[in-house]
Amino acid sequence: MEKLVSVFIQTANAFDVEGALALFASDAVIDDVSVGDAFVGIEGIRLYFEQFFVGYKTVSKLLSLEHLDDSTAVARLDFTGDFGHEIGTLKIAINADGLIERIDADLE
Repeated sequence: MEKLVSVFIQTANAFDVEGALALFASDAVIDDVSVGDAFVGIEGIRLYFEQFFVGYKTVSKLLSLEHLDDSTAVARLDFTGDFGHEIGTLKIAINADGLIERIDADLE
């Protein structure tokens, strides 16, 4: 999980949307309470990255990673960008193939 989270942060910080999408299952979901919406499937996740990472020039830094079980972890991140500064969490669940199947995102 550490490597997956590290690659996720690297691709997001590089605004490499295609690289980030390669980490997700085709039916993955990002449910972001802080924006009040869920982004479903690869096209939904593409929209999420384009709006909230590329669009706001978001740079993320991992603060901590807590393993909940073999397929789920909570990453606490420091986010900076055109919006200012926020701290948030990503509860990340992976499938048997090691791809992200769900992220529940929220800001503190």
